[in-house]
Amino acid sequence: MRARTKSQNKAVSKETDMAISNLKDLYIDQLQDIYSANRQSKAVTAKLAGRATHGELQSALEDGVSGIEEGIEIVGEIIRGHNADPTGEFCKGMEGLVKEAKAHALEADIVDKDTLDASIITQYQRMTHYGIAGYGCCLAFAKRLGLDEDAKKLETCLDNTYGGDRRMTEIAMGEVNKAAA
Repeated sequence: MRARTKSQNKAVSKETDMAISNLKDLYIDQLQDIYSANRQSKAVTAKLAGRATHGELQSALEDGVSGIEEGIEIVGEIIRGHNADPTGEFCKGMEGLVKEAKAHALEADIVDKDTLDASIITQYQRMTHYGIAGYGCCLAFAKRLGLDEDAKKLETCLDNTYGGDRRMTEIAMGEVNKAAA
């Protein structure tokens, strides 16, 4: 088991400091979770792109990295707009998904390149689905709280994440899974 970095320990200790007493507090907490999740998934997505062998898959993953970067910027801006620290939470859910991506795609001994690409798609989509859930919940919270500007920004992030997920499904169903079979 690897030890946490100092920044991870700091984030973990911060999450216990914030009391959640209303929907706005929960909203900020969940935005911080998305921010952390995005930062973690960005690094592994870049590595997945480097390991992918299918050209369209590599391109989609590289676009995914750019989309994640945009999400980090947008979510960070929203959080700071509420006078909170974007790094106030460490996402343990994405930590687990990143470990899975490493184990089942980056470090896996998969000989067949098409099967490797299918595994890469699987791991990326698991992380993407986590993002869809996070963005969807925060969008619902923003709407309920009357935070219309936040909601517009989160809806863009959610739409972009759905788009990346659909693109991966098309790549998998169009060529990669067929070749792997």
